[in-house]
Amino acid sequence: MISKLPWASPPWLRDLAGAWVFYSVLPGARWPRPRFERIARFAPWIGLVIGGLQALVWWMGAGRIPVAAQVALVLALGLWLTGGLHMDGAMDTADGLGAGSRCLEAMEDSRVGAAGVQAIVLLLLLRAAALFSLAALTPAAVTACLLGAPIWARIAPLLAMERFPYLRDQEGGSAGFHRRHWRGLGRELRPTVVLLGFLAGLSLVGQGPWAPWSGLIPAVMVPLWLGHRLGGHTGDSYGACVEWTETWALALSAGLVVLTGP
Repeated sequence: MISKLPWASPPWLRDLAGAWVFYSVLPGARWPRPRFERIARFAPWIGLVIGGLQALVWWMGAGRIPVAAQVALVLALGLWLTGGLHMDGAMDTADGLGAGSRCLEAMEDSRVGAAGVQAIVLLLLLRAAALFSLAALTPAAVTACLLGAPIWARIAPLLAMERFPYLRDQEGGSAGFHRRHWRGLGRELRPTVVLLGFLAGLSLVGQGPWAPWSGLIPAVMVPLWLGHRLGGHTGDSYGACVEWTETWALALSAGLVVLTGP
């Protein structure tokens, strides 16, 4: 059988390939064959790749192009690399929160409502303001912020999956497979332990040793707040957790810049 061949890929590697395909638009390899079961545990690693590419763009533009252009390019790149997957969830979640008792119905509607439009505007404005403030730091410190925020943003849905029920039918919901294959927060966080060590290393780089850790509080508070408001979570609210955690992580970093100075 194929599974017994010496070059057959282990399940964890197939889940990693599945996370790469599911959470980004980056081209995938022909091997290993993607599996879409426990992919959420590898989402923070995809966040590291996305944040790394954003940081690279920031480095390349530092001192060469206006800061406004840097900010616009970094924001646009982040949206493109994810295919708007999480931002779509953030908009749908905002529509649901604004619909009251019709919450789930509004979140299922493919049309974007006023609350959803306001959500994306707020998210992008807050990120832009944060990046403008962070530009006062050295490129190394800004890089630490851009690397840390996407990692924490993708830890947040893991807390949501552990703490709250899935509000849709697990067989029919687009993100139901996360709950069907859930093995508990401890096991799902194991791949992230290495990334936490990486963030600890980033704390030693340049100014702003707090920068890589600014997403810790949002990564806990955002999924808890949304879970209590909605009574649980859906695939859309998982995406909202990603977008709002990343945004507040950058905003907290910017706030610390204002308080402590460049």
